[in-house]
Amino acid sequence: MSQSHPHTDFTSRFAIDPVAAASMGTDELRHNFHIDDLFQPGRVSLTYAHYDRMIVGGAVPEGTALPLEAIKPTGTRNFLDRRELIIVNIGGAGSVTADGDTHQLQARDMLYLGMGSTDVAFASADKAAPAKFYLLSAPAHHAYPNRLIRIGDAKRLELGSKETCNERSIFQFIHADGVKTCQLVVGMTQLAPGSVWNTMPCHVHDRRMEAYLYFDLPETARVFHFMGEPDETRHIVMANEEAVLSPGWSIHSGAGTSNYSFIWAMAGDNVDYTDVDPVPLGELR
Repeated sequence: MSQSHPHTDFTSRFAIDPVAAASMGTDELRHNFHIDDLFQPGRVSLTYAHYDRMIVGGAVPEGTALPLEAIKPTGTRNFLDRRELIIVNIGGAGSVTADGDTHQLQARDMLYLGMGSTDVAFASADKAAPAKFYLLSAPAHHAYPNRLIRIGDAKRLELGSKETCNERSIFQFIHADGVKTCQLVVGMTQLAPGSVWNTMPCHVHDRRMEAYLYFDLPETARVFHFMGEPDETRHIVMANEEAVLSPGWSIHSGAGTSNYSFIWAMAGDNVDYTDVDPVPLGELR
């Protein structure tokens, strides 16, 4: 299902149970879980997922600013009347205006907008090198303050090793001890050169869903994203700047043909980053 507004395109993805997912072929899996065409020049592209009502989107302003328009599934006059929003810039320098304030975002900076924010618009500093704003939104119950988080201010963790091909840096933008949100938890992971595995050994967390955006991939490279119940796994092949939805019952792990970066975002009952159910490698099938 899809509809268009003057500056906005959106689609809806209904929730899929694990038994149904296990019977799907490649095209069905991609139709239900894979998101491409996020970053269309001069457009805001949104996907409304029925997993914890998360909205995953992209905005690429060119010569003129792009407004954040309300869409039918939110059921509100303004997009953020009952929602919160996280914006991560993965492109050129840009700005986001909200509530009359303008926030400048360089590459990998993040902006949190709380419930009730209005007059949200996206702009690029240079239309020849436009900003690419990755958007993540979930329902909210409280209006927390808007906050800009520079990449240098994010909580950084160094994990993995060369021996296991998963040497990586994790940047926690939103976490329990930092910026307050209602339910969104967001971070970014950068794989070191020579490392390709993310989130392995893997886990599930039935208390919240997750979305991954893979980027920093060469045009000819791909990431093989693994999903499904631990004893019934499937994979989806991901190209640069494509996203994938991960229900609470599914693992979410991947291996690339080169190193890459990805932004992970969660919404649901629990905002504790460490609250996961590990899956031993020996149990994967």
